[in-house]
Amino acid sequence: MVKEKKNENLHKLYIELVKLQKEIISANLKLLVILEGRDAAGKDGTIKRIIEHLSPRETRVVALGKPSDRQESEWYFQRYSAQLPVSGEFALFNRSWYNRAGVEKVMGFCSEQEYESFFKEVELFEKMLVDAGFIILKYYLDISKKEQGRRLKDRKTDPLKQWKISPIDQDAQKCWKDYSEARNEMLLRTNFRHSPWFVVNSDKKKATHIALISHLLRQLDYQNKDKENLSDDSGLVYPATPENVKEKLH
Repeated sequence: MVKEKKNENLHKLYIELVKLQKEIISANLKLLVILEGRDAAGKDGTIKRIIEHLSPRETRVVALGKPSDRQESEWYFQRYSAQLPVSGEFALFNRSWYNRAGVEKVMGFCSEQEYESFFKEVELFEKMLVDAGFIILKYYLDISKKEQGRRLKDRKTDPLKQWKISPIDQDAQKCWKDYSEARNEMLLRTNFRHSPWFVVNSDKKKATHIALISHLLRQLDYQNKDKENLSDDSGLVYPATPENVKEKLH
């Protein structure tokens, strides 16, 4: 019964997402949704749910791999800038320029100077995008250590998830505390008024999808919006205020 209710809720949200996309196209909006989070927190699955019934011509998922030698010598934001949505497009970044404040920081892939420069530049960069008409929504998917361990183990045994395995996976649990500290620093220093962070408790996948999609839709205006379909009260999504970062995050 609970499963059927969740499926019904998701179906209603899919209809609202299609309405939103019609608005994006007709009003020439540029919507950028950034999803960050720990390894195995559910970024891939969440994005799949969001785009499931959307037009592939006006929806784009960006999941950049390791930068090339040439990209290593570019301005840090340059390769991400090339992937920004154009007018009438909805782009979802599966990880983003915030790699520098997360994986790169923890794994030592950037210098301390590059790390600090990132914080100086990212506020100006995002303010410039917002002033240019981009709508930016940033979500951090949080997960418990126990659930992350279970999902990482599942990747090794499920033949359909083999592509998700990466060398960094083995460090996810070993460096748990380091990732927690880097996450907190990132959220507190980049929770800007013009592009705030929202944290999502993602231990339960389907509930996460419903909560995040409902929240996303509540942030935006579009024609024929049915607010009753967006009244998720799970409490799984919340703003990254200093109090919440200190008290709620794993």
